Order: sequence, then C-alpha cells, then structure tokens
Amino acid sequence: MKVIIIDDEPLAQSIVVHYLSFYPNIEIVARCNDGFEGVKAIMQYQPDLIFLDIQMPKITGFEMLELIENKPKVIFTTAFDEYALKAFDQNAIDYLLKPFSQERFDKAMQKCLANNDKTLSVNNSEPLLNTSNNELETRVVVKHQGNIKIIQTVDILYLEAYDDYVKIHTAENVFVKKKTMSYFEQAFNPKQFVRVHRSFIIQVNQINKMEANDKETMVAILKNGTKIPLSKTGYPKLKAVLGI
Repeated sequence: MKVIIIDDEPLAQSIVVHYLSFYPNIEIVARCNDGFEGVKAIMQYQPDLIFLDIQMPKITGFEMLELIENKPKVIFTTAFDEYALKAFDQNAIDYLLKPFSQERFDKAMQKCLANNDKTLSVNNSEPLLNTSNNELETRVVVKHQGNIKIIQTVDILYLEAYDDYVKIHTAENVFVKKKTMSYFEQAFNPKQFVRVHRSFIIQVNQINKMEANDKETMVAILKNGTKIPLSKTGYPKLKAVLGI
C-alpha cells in the first residue's frame, strides 16, 4: 500500500512515520509540508492512502481534496476540536485527534485495511467537504492552467452554470470549478451573493443598476457592464437583499 503524509508539522510527520514502521506492507512514497505539495505528490504517485492534516498554510486539507479527481483513502491527523470531527466520521476512513497514541493509530489502520477492497474513500465525502464552508466565505481554490489559484470571494463578479461545472467570473479571468450552483448558493453568504437565475449567482456589491429587459423580464447590469438576467423568483430575492 502506497502512503503519503501531508502535514506542516515535522514532528507530526515523524510520529506517523514511526507508527507506520510496524506495517511491513506499507510504503511511504512522499512526505509533504502543505497542500500544494500534497496535490503534486498525489498526482505523481497515485497513493492508496493519505494521512492529511486539516489546518495547513496556503490551503487547507479540505481545499486540497477538492483539487484531487481520483481521491485516495484519507485518514485525518488533526488538532481540530473533537466535536467538529464527529461530523466527518462517516466520510473518511478515520480521524486522529492530535496527540494520538500507537493504539489509536492502529485502530485507524485496521479500518483502512478492512476496507482495502471496498470503495470507502473521500470520493463519497461531499458532505464532509460541504460542511467546511468557513473557508468558502472568504475564498475559493481552483485549478487553472495547471496551477492552483486562490480566489478571494470579494473579487468574484458572478457565477455562471456550465454543465457539471461552475464558471467563476472575476475581473482578472474566468475560472472553472467542478461544483454545482446549489453548492455555492448554500456555501456563500446570502447577503453577499444572490442566486438571481437558475444559471447565475451575482455578488450584490457588483450591481450597478437594474432595468427592464422587455415587458416581462428584468436584468441586472454589473459595474463592468455585464448584463445578468433576473428570473421571476430571482428578482424578488435580489430586491429583498437590497432592501428595495
């Protein structure tokens, strides 16, 4: 079994390495200090299992997982509060609350090995990723032209549905993320982002004015001149947020 350890604390990495030394069939193919290194290592080595910290510099463990298409099994190694971690228990193999003992580590490994031939992995962990919305209130992490890009939500002009993806429009560029409009609608601050149409979510402070498109429909005109259609349900929602 190929394993990658992703943690910004060298001591935490060393502890996992030591505990894994008692498993002769485990090969540690990489040790990474942050999520950027983790993404590259996972793409390169295609591990069966990763030990993943949540709070790391640059991008969090959750954000890193969103960038991985063929996700390996995950055991979280984290100092997060135990109550928060209870929500994750059904989505990853296990979580280890730092500091953890060899005995607790072995229990996590037993779960992993017992499910080695099953499909238990973070491919089925949308609830886990969707519960981590605090980061989404301030930023979105995407892959763009082979690089990892962190987009601050204040820089987003609007979101547009694009088949199974969402286009994120900023003044700088257009970025694509494999998520649904409903996902962003629930994750973003509803006072800041409003879904005004089945295919569009607008950042409220980017609106310059609203005007009639024809006798029955309205459009919002953004500060950059982009016209966004307002549906019959979206227009009242937008007016309510604007207080008009």
